Amino acid sequence: MSIAEHSFLPIIQDQELKDSFSVGFMNAHTVPETALCSISYHRIFLILEGTGGIQIDGHTYPISGHEFFLLSKGQLFAFLPGSVVNGYELSFGDCFWEKSPASANNCKSVLFDNAASNQHLPMPGGENRELITLFEILYAEFTAADYINKLDALAAYLKVIMIKIANLNAALVSAYDSHEKQLYRQFMASVSEKYKHTHEVAAFAKELGISTRKLGDVCRRCSRMGPKEIINGQLIAEARRYLQFSSRPVKDIAYELNFSSPDQFSHFFKKHAGSSPNEYRANFVKIGM
Repeated sequence: MSIAEHSFLPIIQDQELKDSFSVGFMNAHTVPETALCSISYHRIFLILEGTGGIQIDGHTYPISGHEFFLLSKGQLFAFLPGSVVNGYELSFGDCFWEKSPASANNCKSVLFDNAASNQHLPMPGGENRELITLFEILYAEFTAADYINKLDALAAYLKVIMIKIANLNAALVSAYDSHEKQLYRQFMASVSEKYKHTHEVAAFAKELGISTRKLGDVCRRCSRMGPKEIINGQLIAEARRYLQFSSRPVKDIAYELNFSSPDQFSHFFKKHAGSSPNEYRANFVKIGM
């Protein structure tokens, strides 16, 4: 489905979660006609088995099983109609994450600060049983009767799961050529830090000491996306967060993200998100945001 088609789906807002935390189990769930969900909480989908696909910020990923999908607050997602999903859906807010020990903060940053680079993680056979068991325990704990310090116990399990997924991600990273992957990670870190200052591929390539063509080759081999697509994805994700979670005027957001004018920002946003900034924000006003 193209971005244009993507934009015609209705948008619904995430349901508010008690204690900003939830774990659900989808038992061979068949997805009917659906709408895009704008998420207010970070999401981890552990897909054990499945068919169909999931659409995240305009990109469609096939579902095959034994895989994770990681979504960051502010992203839009929908399962494709007719998809069949067997697995777990874990949702948590930043305020719940604060219950987890600070030592796990770097794992959350690696996985969710630039979710587009970690959106889909296959789960190797050797990791299956351990991670599945952790989700089984967390789900059983979540659905059990409340008790004193239950939230602290859930936060501790979440910390362990996050560390294990971060380690899985690191293992997948090491499977690539180490020099190219190092360049890619440096590029991603630089984009996360400097996307408000420059949007130019050439500027990032110069910082890394490589040509724009080399940077393009590295990005496509490591993520199947070009560097401009990655930069634009970061800008769109941040713009969506501003529009959804703040009341800042569009012109202020435009200058904050280093666009030369509100018109340039509006044209960019409509091209990549399928609606104008004001139309996007109005969707959330209609549903009570």
